[in-house]
Amino acid sequence: MATDPQASPSLDLEHFLPYRLSVLSNRVSGAIARVYSERFGLGVTEWRVMAVLGRYPDLSAGEVAQRTAMDKVAVSRAVAGLVEAGRVERETHGDDRRRSVLRLTVEGHAIHDAVAPLALDFERRLMGGMAPDEREVLFRLLDRLDELELQAEADLAGSAPGP
Repeated sequence: MATDPQASPSLDLEHFLPYRLSVLSNRVSGAIARVYSERFGLGVTEWRVMAVLGRYPDLSAGEVAQRTAMDKVAVSRAVAGLVEAGRVERETHGDDRRRSVLRLTVEGHAIHDAVAPLALDFERRLMGGMAPDEREVLFRLLDRLDELELQAEADLAGSAPGP
């Protein structure tokens, strides 16, 4: 039985925020990823793991996934590849043998220190067409969207039917 396309609500992707944010994020990430992919053989997920560990060493893979909002399985694969490549090291955390922490190796730091300025330069070029007050508004709005997303997610979880 065919459904009437006029009867169902239309999803105008060009004005659907999740779609617009995803497309923009993919384009921006892809543009800078071409640079570090060619030079260091890193994918977006691997670079994000390295960027987070460069800023916050001694996190678990789960904490990296949480900070980046990336899938835990994707982060685990990236970590495994980075450990195998000698760019990240994994150690057990103190007395808790169940928890391992990650940190960049010397090679990992060298790559991080080479890629970070490239990423910052790309951001500078990207944002260069905006006035300082526009950048300030953009970041305030992104912070607000972040808050609203967390609330919407909590609301959905609260209204989900139980098992």
